Amino acid sequence: MLRLSKRSVSSFLRSGDRSFRVSSAATSISRSSPSITDSKRGESESRWYSSLTNGKCMKNDSLPHLNMKTNWFMGYRNESSAAASDSASQAPPPVEKYEYQAEVSRLMNLIVNSLYSNKEVFLRELISNASDALDKLRYLSVTNPELSKDAADLDIRIYADKENGVITLTDSGIGMTRQELVDCLGTIAQSGTAKFLKALKDNKDAGGDNNLIGQFGVGFYSAFLVADRVTVSTKSPKSDKQYVWESEADSSSYTIKEETDPQLIIPRGTRITLHLKRDEKGYADPERIQKLVKNYSQFVSFPIYTWQEKGYTKEVEVDDDPAESKKDDQDDQTERKKKTKKVVERYWDWELTNETQPIWLRNSKEVTTEEYNEFYRKTFNEYLDPLASSHFTTEGEVEFRSILYVPPVSPMGKDDVVNQKTKNIRLYVKRVFISDDFDGELFPRYLSFIKGVVDSHDLPLNVSREILQESRIVRIMKKRLVKKAFDMILGISLSENREDYEKFWDNFGKHLKLGCIEDRENHKRIAPLLRFFSSQSENDMISLDEYVENMKAEQKAIYYIASDSVTSAKNAPFLEKLMEKELEVLYLVEPIDEVAIQSLKSYKDKDFIDISKEDLDLGDKNEEKEAAVKKEFGQTCDWIKKRLGDKVASVQISSRLSSSPCVLVSGKFGWSANMERLMKAQAGGDTTSLEFMKGRRVFEINPDHSIIKNINAAYKSNPNDEDAMRAIDLMYDAALVSSGFTPENPAELGGKIYEMMGIALSGKWSSPEVQPQQQHMAHSHNAELLEAEVVEPVEVDGKK
Repeated sequence: MLRLSKRSVSSFLRSGDRSFRVSSAATSISRSSPSITDSKRGESESRWYSSLTNGKCMKNDSLPHLNMKTNWFMGYRNESSAAASDSASQAPPPVEKYEYQAEVSRLMNLIVNSLYSNKEVFLRELISNASDALDKLRYLSVTNPELSKDAADLDIRIYADKENGVITLTDSGIGMTRQELVDCLGTIAQSGTAKFLKALKDNKDAGGDNNLIGQFGVGFYSAFLVADRVTVSTKSPKSDKQYVWESEADSSSYTIKEETDPQLIIPRGTRITLHLKRDEKGYADPERIQKLVKNYSQFVSFPIYTWQEKGYTKEVEVDDDPAESKKDDQDDQTERKKKTKKVVERYWDWELTNETQPIWLRNSKEVTTEEYNEFYRKTFNEYLDPLASSHFTTEGEVEFRSILYVPPVSPMGKDDVVNQKTKNIRLYVKRVFISDDFDGELFPRYLSFIKGVVDSHDLPLNVSREILQESRIVRIMKKRLVKKAFDMILGISLSENREDYEKFWDNFGKHLKLGCIEDRENHKRIAPLLRFFSSQSENDMISLDEYVENMKAEQKAIYYIASDSVTSAKNAPFLEKLMEKELEVLYLVEPIDEVAIQSLKSYKDKDFIDISKEDLDLGDKNEEKEAAVKKEFGQTCDWIKKRLGDKVASVQISSRLSSSPCVLVSGKFGWSANMERLMKAQAGGDTTSLEFMKGRRVFEINPDHSIIKNINAAYKSNPNDEDAMRAIDLMYDAALVSSGFTPENPAELGGKIYEMMGIALSGKWSSPEVQPQQQHMAHSHNAELLEAEVVEPVEVDGKK
């Protein structure tokens, strides 16, 4: 077996008559790959072996020029430190350890085709790298001003050649030397920015904040998403020469050469030229480049110029009509007036693209309301000013800056509260736009209407910087953003202008009610923001705080009733006794209201009580009176229960009625009439659960009502009377409808009503028909009566 030293690797053979070379790109991936310094050491330390040459070595003193065919790239092993033994039985065989080696072409394929989901981010990555180069120069020139003497302006310029499908991006940053080209562009995932940040961290004297972006060393290779050939021409102030790096998308190798064309020499910095693929030449449109810059790199701290077509209006002379000019020549004394017209002169020039400054980096005390509103309108393409804004900076364990807004209207419509994927939150990392497509990572679904920007330095992103990874930092950020959002909404509710919060509630009230269901941790923040109609405020909504302030001294709970409208709620029989006692009842008239209130359970130690459920306690129980009424009507209740059978679970004496004879209430743990109605209306409703949840219904009667007294008398006199039985059935059906339930057989109920109407109206407005002769005799008799003499009584012996 061929034994290799720790510093040796397997090499490979290039096809044809080409010389055998080792790729610096591939060798730099190996943990123990030799450097240029290593190649100048002794022959024993610079021997490179090929598995195909029987151990013959080929020495090369210029490793950066070596190029390796990665198809034959193999691992190497480290020699065991165990002492050799003449006898195999004296010691176990040495353990062979191999290092994984990356296959460059496949790794590049993964980076280009699998790492990024959106091709247009290539420009963001290249601009971010250019920004890093400018930042590095700015840092280094503090201690070494000679680095920035050649070109004073620090900027980024992007030129798009639409006809040829070429994009050129030039920065005046630090540039790269030949060795840095090999280290940074010749090695996959080798980040020069990461090394620079580490050096800054190790240097105790280098204080202050840094805004370097690139950390993974793969952003540059995103250029191959759209380009089939990339050329990098770079000049470092540390070197007198300018070098050109070039590679193709489907190649595992690259070339480096010295720039000799005087026209292509740059004083300092880097120029990246992308030769776009045939299908991607649309990216070379100057307007599209400008749009991408504004979307992804609008707030980069250095100016970004794009080559744009411009125009200005000027007046030019117009040639006279020959007929008119001939006429004018006949009269030489007449002054000829030159005719002109306005034309637009087109020209090309550099245009500053990132004009908008990130106001979130400024002190909130220095930013005016007009500036916040203008930033909101420009960033989110709105024409109305927001209802409120919040500008804050979070420091400590998690540091980020943010500006949040409450929009004036709901863009998705008032009924859309289930779409949790929005583009309302724009996430930036070091002022570079990352994404606005979130699925609840930064804000819960019910707060998806909040708009704003979040800028952080240390967010955990994946390598492509497109996906926000779940982590403890993200959870902490989410909590703080949610808290600030609630503070902002609370500020609107406490505003002197009541119309602002009415406008907010009209647009986003359902979102907060959804929060009651989904977010139990923030119930204390959501509850004060809720608004409802009530029995004492049918036109203006009130808050729960206002309800609690208006509560009676003896009141121990918050009462509510769920219905489909305020009119239905206020006319429900459940309210009769509460209205007499002047107890306020909340009207829950939207489908989500009942579930939201049930999720809250209580507010300020006051339980929510549904007055349409059984066992309603109004705090006025009289045990002696209840015992007497139960004794009087107890058997009647059993008789009514026997007649109704399984339609009701029980028949009880009601404590909530004053004017209605009866009411049908829901079981304590079952669905209310309103909830049952909503569940029946669901398109995919489960009939099995519907039958189970509607559960028990309790038939309550009012012992003070005349109808109930008559029913009680009917039971005592003749319990088998058919009219009494029909009266019980009709009374149950009427209670079913008045209590908000849906009758199972509406036609049967209508027949019963018509029957009772016929009995009640029989002979009320009409008389029986008679014969004409009888009518004549009756008329004569009446006439005689009218003509009869009236005789007064006479007193006889004191008696009439």
